[in-house]
Amino acid sequence: MPPLPSPFDLPPWLYVLTTLGGAVVVMSWRFRETRKPVTLPSIIAPPLGMSTGLFMFFAPQTRIPPSWGLAALVLGATLFAWPLMRSSKLAVVEGQVVMQRSRAFVAILLGLLAVRFALRAYIEQTVSTPQTGALFFLLALGAIARWRITMLFEFNRLKQQLASSQPVSAPASARP
Repeated sequence: MPPLPSPFDLPPWLYVLTTLGGAVVVMSWRFRETRKPVTLPSIIAPPLGMSTGLFMFFAPQTRIPPSWGLAALVLGATLFAWPLMRSSKLAVVEGQVVMQRSRAFVAILLGLLAVRFALRAYIEQTVSTPQTGALFFLLALGAIARWRITMLFEFNRLKQQLASSQPVSAPASARP
């Protein structure tokens, strides 16, 4: 029986299709996210869920020099997080914190996707496909972690503002 092909030996069009599929999922998730109140779990779940991807570094073919990994994290947290933070505004509506829909988000996401394709073509000339995937994962993790941390601070600020503006009710023991 012939050996199974490595998942890294897939045709390039499949990588493009998978990336575009991921973009559609992110856009639909973002639109759904703007329809309901923001909660603490909804802010921290994406970076925590993504962090499980760090297990990829147990596979030798995905390992990169630590300086490259740190550079990808920093680049993601500084450059690529900025448009996400600018297009994500939290507001208080009817006593609840909600994310305001941004028309720029789709354009920003498509722009980041174009940059990703251009960078991938350049980076794959230097390192292997699994290492390229590892670098882009760290880039995305840096961007999403910083975006969500910024969102968490804004969420907490708005929740404190809400708590201080609402009348304080009497403790249950003091009620008749």
